[in-house]
Amino acid sequence: MQMIYTGHMHGIIHVELKKYIEIKHGVDFYPAVLAEAGLSNRLYIPVSTYADHEFKAIVQALQRLTGQPETAILEDFGEFITPDFIDMYHTLIDPSWKTADFLTHAEASVHPVVRLNNPGSRPPVLQFERRGPNELHFHYDSPRQMSAIAKGIMKGVARHYGETLTIQEEVHEDGTIDMTIWIS
Repeated sequence: MQMIYTGHMHGIIHVELKKYIEIKHGVDFYPAVLAEAGLSNRLYIPVSTYADHEFKAIVQALQRLTGQPETAILEDFGEFITPDFIDMYHTLIDPSWKTADFLTHAEASVHPVVRLNNPGSRPPVLQFERRGPNELHFHYDSPRQMSAIAKGIMKGVARHYGETLTIQEEVHEDGTIDMTIWIS
């Protein structure tokens, strides 16, 4: 019997998704996406948590209305939210860090604060391993199955530091994903 994941996503993610849709497609497009998702007039506030299925419904509605693949939307969204997240958590980020440092320290420095301040939110555990000065391994294991957001965030972090990433993915039958990341 497969377990059904009924997690909750932090409201800031929904607020950022609204902002993303409005910037990419215009302010008037967001209500149409909510209507398509069956969530007309739904209001999201940053200090609450919401069922994951609402986020997924909005992304799937955006996919239907734009014709963009869901993974492309999620990856672009991940890259889009990165500057705001870096700004929000800048006090937890060592100014001497570059991309590899940020990614390998995010679980120990940023995610504990997210979990402490927002008990209902459950960000995925970030499992990075350094394999060389410019190479990382990332293991993604989340019942949300939204690795494209993580991939976009990684690209956004690299852009923040003036670096670029090449990412090779290996998807496993159990839904986990291993990524090899080269930084240049």
